Amino acid sequence: MSSTKSIVLSCAGIGSRLGLGQTKALIEINKKPLIYWQLQLFKEVEDIRIVIGYQANDVVREVLKTRKDVIFVYNHDYFNTKTGASFYLGAKDANEYVIEWDGDLLVHPDDVKLILQTDEEYLCYADISSDEAVYVKTNAHGDVESFSTEEGNYEWTGPACIKKSKLQYTTGNVYSQFEPFLPMKGLKIRAFDIDTYEDYKRVSEFIKTW
Repeated sequence: MSSTKSIVLSCAGIGSRLGLGQTKALIEINKKPLIYWQLQLFKEVEDIRIVIGYQANDVVREVLKTRKDVIFVYNHDYFNTKTGASFYLGAKDANEYVIEWDGDLLVHPDDVKLILQTDEEYLCYADISSDEAVYVKTNAHGDVESFSTEEGNYEWTGPACIKKSKLQYTTGNVYSQFEPFLPMKGLKIRAFDIDTYEDYKRVSEFIKTW
């Protein structure tokens, strides 16, 4: 991957919709925490910035078991903000291009390679599978034209890549960081976003297909 890119992994949230009483980065999937599986996918990435908030010390401890060279960024207002704020904070001192990655997202390893090798800005989406999806509408070329909570061709999952200079502080959802720049190049990937307990049960089967 180009050294001009950073990954910003947002792990500050409480994960309240999941109902397991811990931040999603620490939920166990096939006997390993979710963040362990993510870090395995990022072995070739030099610059990783992990945004922490809820259960921050536990997340740091878990990450350092796998990798010592990540940069931790605090979102102290994690209780009142969403992933849009975490992405902005994590990207502030990062490289020129930043790849947004949610702390509850797992992507098939083959598609991670595609994501990391794609040079320009892009948004990723997947076939609809989540119980509470945000949708994207695409054009004939597969570019993302809009986001919607009502309907769309695919499910917005992230990751996404954008120049950090385009980002603005927001307390809202991360996709609002990209809406002013649509349409953007789209990449269709195999991914699982863990929002609900049903999503959580399905993701164990997803990892087994790797």
